[in-house]
Amino acid sequence: MIDLRSDTVTRPTEAMWDAMRNASLGDDTLEGDATVQALEQEAATLLGKEDALFVCSGTMGNAIATLVHACHGGEAVLDQEAHMANSEGGGVSRLAGLFCRTIPSHRGEMNLEVLSDAIRSGYSRYGEPTAMVAIETSHNAAGGCVQSLDYLAQVASVAHERGAAVHLDGARLFNAAVALGIDARDIAQHGDSVTFCLSKGLSAPMGSILLGSREFIERARTFRRTIGGGLRQAGIMAAAGLVALRTMPARLAEDHRRTLLLWERLRNSALVEAGQYPPQTNILRLAVPSGKAENHVRQLALHGIAIRASGPCALRLVVHRHIDDAAIDAVSHAFEALAGCDR
Repeated sequence: MIDLRSDTVTRPTEAMWDAMRNASLGDDTLEGDATVQALEQEAATLLGKEDALFVCSGTMGNAIATLVHACHGGEAVLDQEAHMANSEGGGVSRLAGLFCRTIPSHRGEMNLEVLSDAIRSGYSRYGEPTAMVAIETSHNAAGGCVQSLDYLAQVASVAHERGAAVHLDGARLFNAAVALGIDARDIAQHGDSVTFCLSKGLSAPMGSILLGSREFIERARTFRRTIGGGLRQAGIMAAAGLVALRTMPARLAEDHRRTLLLWERLRNSALVEAGQYPPQTNILRLAVPSGKAENHVRQLALHGIAIRASGPCALRLVVHRHIDDAAIDAVSHAFEALAGCDR
């Protein structure tokens, strides 16, 4: 099976397995774990932040960040297609108690004028102050689009002028950095807090990192325990995360190249509309006739291709390190075969 459902399906590398077998086994909620501490310190240094926290998932990291930023209540501003708004809303509203305001966006970038008007700097008859503004890069729903550094700087400037914090949901932060040809810290500098996943394109079996100031992470540790994220022998997973952080970002350009190749193969297919814009990273979204998405998923499975539907009229394919050039050829041929049967 060629599995393009997500880059979370990757398996650990042999180096990760070796590191896991030899990892320390301290209790991260008691005396601490040396491997977890090494991972947190290395991540903080790499991204130019004062401190970091190892968490179970990106969703947990985003939820904890929201809890920290929501100390005085208020509102959270996100783009209308953001993963935090559409798939993690419980963390924003039910856990943190923030009213979620969504802003129209294009290719993952919010309209800055609308954003500026939406951010409240204080209490009014219409609502409470804005506690945080969240940005997502690369942007999942926008097909892996990457926001420019200029856009990130403008969002941070607008938010900070009005006293709101900026949280950067960087689940695929290193994909974004590779696409822009810059260091990940150049993106991270625009967030008061940042998350990134070790378990997506970096191939670790689990885990994410939440970063920020020392004061922010001190409070985040308390909230991690509050929501059930206290970890015991976490060194096993952190060991794989260290290998992922040190070795995997450099190869992400291969995934981007193959995603672009797949887009070039499929954009003129009678079966799909591959979109006006070529993919920037490792996510490819394909528009299909309304109601056809699930049928295409089932038909492609018969060819040994696993993908996901994004609603009734779109498909999502995610390239990762287990997808080589031969797999791209096989997927292209499967789409051609399915298009021939669909005529």
